[in-house]
Amino acid sequence: MTAVLALATSLLWGLADFGGGLLTRRLPALVVVVASQIAAATVLGVIVVATGAWSEIGPQLWYAVAAGVVGPVAMICFYKALAQGPMGVVSPLATVGVVIPLGVGLTLGERPGLLQYGGIAVAVVGVVLAGGPQLRGAPVQRQTVLLTLVAAFGFGSVFALIAEASSTLTGLFLALFVQRVCNSLVGGAALAVAVRRDPAAAPEGGMAVVWSAMPALTLVGLADVAANGTYSLAAQHGPVTVAAVLASLYPVVTALAARGFLKERLLAIQAAGAGLAMAGTILLAAG
Repeated sequence: MTAVLALATSLLWGLADFGGGLLTRRLPALVVVVASQIAAATVLGVIVVATGAWSEIGPQLWYAVAAGVVGPVAMICFYKALAQGPMGVVSPLATVGVVIPLGVGLTLGERPGLLQYGGIAVAVVGVVLAGGPQLRGAPVQRQTVLLTLVAAFGFGSVFALIAEASSTLTGLFLALFVQRVCNSLVGGAALAVAVRRDPAAAPEGGMAVVWSAMPALTLVGLADVAANGTYSLAAQHGPVTVAAVLASLYPVVTALAARGFLKERLLAIQAAGAGLAMAGTILLAAG
């Protein structure tokens, strides 16, 4: 069950990233992040009310608050790093954040078998290669590396925090709602500051353009929410070490979606990475 849920997480996150990437061709990246999170928070609010999840309020929600604060900061750093480039270095480097949930799992006493350790190593290498790393001719500014590492460890921290934010299904709905509200508040504040400093940060065409894209933005936000939910369930039902590695396969999904829908050609190193990632998945499942 852990493997299935974690793979569902990677599928949902990969598709959310793909959809978000398409939308950033029409809208500023920060607008995409904020609008999609507000849409997701609205839907989750309805679910929380309908299921009576308010009764699950407790100290565990602080983990959701922390995830909601860390997430937008990580995303903003990631987008800034991508803008500075080169993307072929930034994208795979961002996957190193998986060491956070892996470390949490090992600290809690999880000890994967030898076969699973091999699967973890193969899968992580595969994910890095699937990002299409530029191995030559790719000078990188120190600021870009720093931003990418901040983003990576931010993403990894969200992995770990959301896994601790609830212990029941209704509690998970509430935790995801709280996380999305915090995402919206932090992201909205960052957007307000950005627009004040540079009016060009606002979407060209104003709110009319944002409203026209709301159906797609809502789908991206809900896919992101669903991914957090399946990851939390995966971490609760099995080893966090296995769940974290399988969930981190989302760059492979994004690359394959770009190949299938946009006809983008995969680099040889990306194809090899995708193959290694799948091999690692098989080893993890077999272990």
